[in-house]
Amino acid sequence: MTDAKLQRINELARKAKSEGLTPAETAERDKLRKEYIAAYRASLRAQLENIVVVEPDGSEHKLPRRK
Repeated sequence: MTDAKLQRINELARKAKSEGLTPAETAERDKLRKEYIAAYRASLRAQLENIVVVEPDGSEHKLPRRK
């Protein structure tokens, strides 16, 4: 997610609060929000997959994946 897209999301949010959005702007906002959420989830998933637990005996293992 680029800074320009984040700025655009914030612009649309401010405009929605102050004067309302056109149908085209609403569609753009929804598309950008979905893209932001997908990027956030991918980032979080990558972070969780790289967590290593160190046991008191010094052994290391990755967290098991929850079902």
